[in-house]
Amino acid sequence: MHCCLTEMRYKEVINNSNGCRLGNVCDVEIDTCSGRLTAIVIYGTNKFFGLFGKNPDIRIPWEDINVIGEDTVLVKYCPPCCCDVKQRKRNRVFDGMFR
Repeated sequence: MHCCLTEMRYKEVINNSNGCRLGNVCDVEIDTCSGRLTAIVIYGTNKFFGLFGKNPDIRIPWEDINVIGEDTVLVKYCPPCCCDVKQRKRNRVFDGMFR
């Protein structure tokens, strides 16, 4: 199976360790000397409609890519603050309302 760089742009990136969706492949890094792909880049999302800047870009090295499928890319990624922490904080806010 082969994959063009233009097809990579539309693939969804999923973290293998927790199943969190990281985003879509936005850019790739290529070593110009060897001609090899070294990393994929996922652009950071805007904070509050872009008024408060944006989250940092996610760079995933080639070694951390597990599977490139038809629609998704499974990666091994350890984020600085995990998606689960955000979910737990959100649940704590609404816990008192529904008890």
